[in-house]
Amino acid sequence: MKYSSTLGKCTLLLLALLLSVGISHAQEMSLNEAKSAGLIGEGRDGYIALVQQNVPEQVRELVQRVNRERRERYQEIANENGVALRDVARLAYARAVEATQPGHFVQDDQGNWLRK
Repeated sequence: MKYSSTLGKCTLLLLALLLSVGISHAQEMSLNEAKSAGLIGEGRDGYIALVQQNVPEQVRELVQRVNRERRERYQEIANENGVALRDVARLAYARAVEATQPGHFVQDDQGNWLRK
């Protein structure tokens, strides 16, 4: 089944994406700090989202920058494998949940924030 095989390739590419998110070391540290502080988490759509609405502008900018980079990478993976962007984002979310550190937030299917 071509679609299943393609999704397998996407899974491998997504794993590589998670291992090398493509952001600078300073951004990564800020991302981890914001996650540890409970300000942001892994949204169910495959992107970073605000857990709290009252956050510093620097955190909002970080979320926008990381999500822009993720969207670009997801689109590359989708194009390379002939699948929809939303399918790549869904797979990325599943992998991100697996990789989320204890104490960080993930969003469930209903949109609720849960601490892992």
